[in-house]
Amino acid sequence: MKFNFLPLTCCLAICISCTNQKSEKQADNDKNELGAQLKGSWRLLSAVTLENGKTTVQDYSKAQKMIKIINDDHFAFLKHDLKPDTAGKNNFDAGGGSYKLIGDQYTESLDFYNDPNWEGKSFTFTIKIQGDTLVQTGVEKVEKAGVDRTITEKYLRETAK
Repeated sequence: MKFNFLPLTCCLAICISCTNQKSEKQADNDKNELGAQLKGSWRLLSAVTLENGKTTVQDYSKAQKMIKIINDDHFAFLKHDLKPDTAGKNNFDAGGGSYKLIGDQYTESLDFYNDPNWEGKSFTFTIKIQGDTLVQTGVEKVEKAGVDRTITEKYLRETAK
């Protein structure tokens, strides 16, 4: 009995090709899903900073308010103290720029900021979104500003009021 391997080989190649395309498509769907979840407005709740062996926990729900706004390709953040200082100022801070999202790696390119030492720098964070909570962890290193720290920030999705 003579057996022709050509049809079997073709069928096997097609099956493997379909499996690879499904895996790539699933990866694109996962990326698109995380990207879609990331877009919106986020209120910073807390930050844990590790710098020079010292851990600092900052609760942003009491004395300050910060919001981060993320669209298709840009982000911006705005922060101020909730109570003005003795001079009546609320110590406003803001920045923004473009970003890239590859898998769970979110990289901000800070194009605008009030301290020029930070402008033009990129910061990569690993992000995780669960429900209405965004957690991003990464390294902020700006030699000219004397900053070299690992930071984990926890955000809550802002909804229209």
